[in-house]
Amino acid sequence: MENNFRSGCPIASTLDIIGDKWSLLIVRDMLFEHKMTFKEFSASDEQIAPSILSSRLKRLISYDIITKKKQVGNKKENIYLLSEKAIELTSILVDVSIWGDKYLRDFNQIDNIEGLDQERSLIISTVKQRYTTMVQNTLIEPNDF
Repeated sequence: MENNFRSGCPIASTLDIIGDKWSLLIVRDMLFEHKMTFKEFSASDEQIAPSILSSRLKRLISYDIITKKKQVGNKKENIYLLSEKAIELTSILVDVSIWGDKYLRDFNQIDNIEGLDQERSLIISTVKQRYTTMVQNTLIEPNDF
């Protein structure tokens, strides 16, 4: 893959991949809401356009953030799964959620997210475990994950 990074800074490089308006929201939907299909992503509140969603999914696949597989029992439909490195974004998403809940309520009607009042490390481990369990229950072959 061609190097499209602005610099060697790890923060800038990370933002080059997941710092756009949509990529972290796709990861969020997968991690927290267990969305796996194009149709499920399209139904998110943020209403991502199909062309942009397609583009972001391809980009995330190209950097091994997500993988694309065929739906078990429906070989016509694709499902998208987070890679291990994407699951490691859990702490970032939890921190952004906690920060937004704390500081943006005065500016926007922030949804109440159950469990944000728990210990940060407990939230992170619970989210990771729930996602891993969902994937294991979704796939026939445990080595797919």
